[in-house]
Amino acid sequence: MSTRALQELDDVLARSDDADEALRETVRILAAEPGIAWAGIAFLDEGSLVLGPSVGDPDERRRSAVPIRFEESVVGELVIDGNADPALLEEVAGRIAAHVLIGWDTGGEAWDP
Repeated sequence: MSTRALQELDDVLARSDDADEALRETVRILAAEPGIAWAGIAFLDEGSLVLGPSVGDPDERRRSAVPIRFEESVVGELVIDGNADPALLEEVAGRIAAHVLIGWDTGGEAWDP
C-alpha cells in the first residue's frame, strides 16, 4: 500500500461524517492499489463476521485479513485479496475502527463517538 493511498484514506476519514461512506471509500482506495484485486470490510454481528462494503474481483487464494479493534474489542475484519504489507493493513484497520464500530452489534449499549 502506497503512502499516497494512506494520505487519501486520511483525507476521506477527516472529511466524512458518514461511516458508511468512509468505509466504502476505504475499500475503493485499497482495491485501487497495485497488487490488490479485492478489498472488503466485515462487521462482527452477534458473534459472526458479516461482509459489508467490498470492491474488486475476489481471489480467495490470495486472501489475507486483519482484525479491526476498538478499545480492545474486535469489531470487524479488514480483508484483502492480493499483496499488501500486513503492518500497513493493521494501520488501516486502526484508522477505520471507529467507523466500523457503528456497524458492530453493541448489544444495546449506547455509543458516543
